[in-house]
Amino acid sequence: MEKMARFFSFQASKMGRLRPPHVILTLILLFASFLRLYKVEQYMTFLGDEGRDMLAIYDILHGHLTLLGPASSVGGFFLGPIYYYFAAPFLYLSKYNPVGPSIMVALFGIATVFLVYKIGKEFFGERAGLIASFLYAISPVVIIYSKSSWNPNIVPFFSIVTLYLLYKGIARNKKLFLIGSGFSFGILMQLHYLASFMGVVMFLYVAATAFLGHSDRFINKAMRFALNSISVFLGFVMGFLPFLLFEFRHDLLNTKNILRFILSSEETGLGISFVPQVWHVFERLFAGLVANYPLPAHFYEYSNGALFLWMVFAIILAVLSTTLFVSLLRKGDVFSKKSLFLFLWFFVPLVLFGFYNKDVYDYYLGIIFPLPFLLVGNFVSKLWETRFRNINPSLMRLSAVLLLGILAFMSLHNTPVKRGQNQQVKQIRDISNLVLSTAGERPFNFAIVTGGNSDYAYRYFFKLAGKEPTVIETPALDPERKTVTDQLLIVCETLPCEPLGQAKWEIAGFGRSEIDAEWNFSVVKIIRLKHFRENE
Repeated sequence: MEKMARFFSFQASKMGRLRPPHVILTLILLFASFLRLYKVEQYMTFLGDEGRDMLAIYDILHGHLTLLGPASSVGGFFLGPIYYYFAAPFLYLSKYNPVGPSIMVALFGIATVFLVYKIGKEFFGERAGLIASFLYAISPVVIIYSKSSWNPNIVPFFSIVTLYLLYKGIARNKKLFLIGSGFSFGILMQLHYLASFMGVVMFLYVAATAFLGHSDRFINKAMRFALNSISVFLGFVMGFLPFLLFEFRHDLLNTKNILRFILSSEETGLGISFVPQVWHVFERLFAGLVANYPLPAHFYEYSNGALFLWMVFAIILAVLSTTLFVSLLRKGDVFSKKSLFLFLWFFVPLVLFGFYNKDVYDYYLGIIFPLPFLLVGNFVSKLWETRFRNINPSLMRLSAVLLLGILAFMSLHNTPVKRGQNQQVKQIRDISNLVLSTAGERPFNFAIVTGGNSDYAYRYFFKLAGKEPTVIETPALDPERKTVTDQLLIVCETLPCEPLGQAKWEIAGFGRSEIDAEWNFSVVKIIRLKHFRENE
């Protein structure tokens, strides 16, 4: 009995240490997990890019290692392969179901929710951290990018890790943290090249913390800057090593293309669009991510009046949150490590986006995804705490609760879980199986007619089935035309579909042909072509 009493006493003491914020954080993380993992296979995106990644990961799992990752969306250069190696265990554990890497992305997304809380708590207080993590957890834009396998989708996680380790390394003078920050940045640079903006943030932060706010001699400041920079650089080389190995083996091919893109491309540079672009990014951060303001493609779903009030609300929230943030910086030591950390992380990428003269998509903002939530979380928290002489404190708290409720409603009302399931994995799998059954045991060529997709998703399921189509080579590579089979199966994703006379090589390379048969299935049409024969 005495042992049992001690046991229950121990359990009670542990429960007593379970503070309400920990309970709230646990509930937030559980809710974030539900929003990201609920029927993930039915909601995830699985099109050409995802199919391309699955093929690359499949090859890695079968011994064909690579030092090159997916192509960048702009500039004509390639990323590093780290995303493929991250995703490989998950594809293997899911028995090559594409849902495996999507689950990995969701887990990174859930971890990012916790990191938003961690940063918010340390820089603005526990209440602000909880509010920021809650808003981040339920943001529809963030959820969408946390439910599908794609290399930019884990950028927010590594952005936080990179900068937080940098901050901790300098604040505590821990070189191991600085090496870890550089290593994380090396990974980040293999996920999306706009992560290079973070490199500017890191350089300015290391320089500012070394030279500003210190009274010692210049030589000591320079030594501090050099040692910290070397630590970060060593970590970066280790994290970026796979890509560097490829570059050294191929005469710095991608590096040259990147420099050419930055220095001579019309897509970058200072122009008359600089200020509008900065404003667009600022507006999208708060209106799109926090207030869930729709993209232009969805304007038709709302009245002009509703859209106007929605945007006004989002802009007011953005201005107030940013103004409070700047005022807090001014009240404290502007050169303190905390102040510089947040100031540079927010404003440097914002300015750098102004030099990018093309459309800025939401996923480009992954490097600063957490920041608007942190600033709004801080604003709502301060609204709760603020005391005015002639205003009842309960009224301020009610205002904070009301504001948080409005933001929660805006996000949860349009949460992706409430939308229809796209069932893209099942649809692509079923179409691929129908193509294979139509082809029978004979060799076949394959093509798709589409408005912008590629055929990698279908080819992934063909590979899993062990029945890959024959790729038609050019006459220079195949003068005897042995790669042209007696049947070409076409999936028409856009209707009406007229494959005869198409200039697309996969169809034109088949030669003069005629329709042998066609089937309507789901949202596509499958057409089989055979070689044309003159009537006798």
